[in-house]
Amino acid sequence: MTERHTPRIVPLVDLRSASLRPPAEAASASSRIAANGLLSDALGRPLRDLRISVTDRCNFRCNYCMPKEVFDKDYAYLPHADLLSFEEITRVAKTFVAHGVQKIRLTGGEPLLRKNIELLIEQLASLRTVEGRPLDLTLTTNGSLLARKARALKAAGLQRVTVSLDGLDDAVFRSMNDVDFPVADVLAGIEAARDAGLGPIKINMVVKRGTNEHEILPMARRFKGTGMVLRFIEYMDVGATNSWRMNEVLPSAEVVKLIHADLPLVQLEPSNPGETAERWGYADASGNHDKAAGEIGVISSVTQAFCGDCNRARLSTEGKLYLCLFAAQGYDLRSLIRDGASEADLASTIGHIWQGRADRYSELRSEMKPDTGTGLRRVEMSYIGG
Repeated sequence: MTERHTPRIVPLVDLRSASLRPPAEAASASSRIAANGLLSDALGRPLRDLRISVTDRCNFRCNYCMPKEVFDKDYAYLPHADLLSFEEITRVAKTFVAHGVQKIRLTGGEPLLRKNIELLIEQLASLRTVEGRPLDLTLTTNGSLLARKARALKAAGLQRVTVSLDGLDDAVFRSMNDVDFPVADVLAGIEAARDAGLGPIKINMVVKRGTNEHEILPMARRFKGTGMVLRFIEYMDVGATNSWRMNEVLPSAEVVKLIHADLPLVQLEPSNPGETAERWGYADASGNHDKAAGEIGVISSVTQAFCGDCNRARLSTEGKLYLCLFAAQGYDLRSLIRDGASEADLASTIGHIWQGRADRYSELRSEMKPDTGTGLRRVEMSYIGG
């Protein structure tokens, strides 16, 4: 199916330079917040999940994330000196873990493009939660480099991976990644990850109406019974360069209905608080969940907001803390670190930022006016990670 091309909106403001100053009260001895694992935001949501972007670069040009019209050969990526070092990332992560984070996901751009990322994984794998348990340490990748790196990632301490895969048809996949990358190489990377023990593997498919919805059933059939969890994600209005339109969103309810008509499903309970995906298991002849057949997930970030129990913070590749995937500005932690902040300073700053968090963009989307070009636009997914 041929994708409809629409004019691209090129942001006039480089959001990588837009940042918020940490709350002034964080530095006051009388209002210090210590890290004790009990931190909650203004809506009572705990801090449990940290997404860390390790690079703003990617070797794909997916139109919903890094369209080639914007991220071309002249696009200025962040210089290496601006990126947090592995030691700085680990220091920040350690503080987040002390505040209650139990899961860390490495993202990008494409995180496997960050040189020697195995060294960072080794450092993060040594951290322990406030209960003394190892972190749930995972990584999201487009799979292009996974075949050659899977065993080294596992050896470094990575537990599992999530692979983005928007279809099995090679022509559709090459069109969506827009760099003519073959789907066979990603499938080989997935098999290499499974062989290396990086599981359970999750497969993420962004569904864009008019582009790849005909790949839903082939994907469901391909991964049923493999032990991998296929998740369908509604095409989201992240950033300002993907020309997002509501009529290109295929609601998750339609995805479930389509699959259920061919492969009967039964709804499952959430596996964890704050889970973004609604779980559906393949049903057996009696209508019960066939565990051997596995399950799928649907992430309804547009049609069914899950802000109410969102427990995720996001750290950009050069050290800005974002409280929402749809935020326009982040808090500059890099300057704090490089200016010599103590561990107590860093913990108090993060504590005050999270305590003041009231973000719930997806719940308010229908009430908000679209970006007009006169103010700050939302940060790009390629910069903050998914």
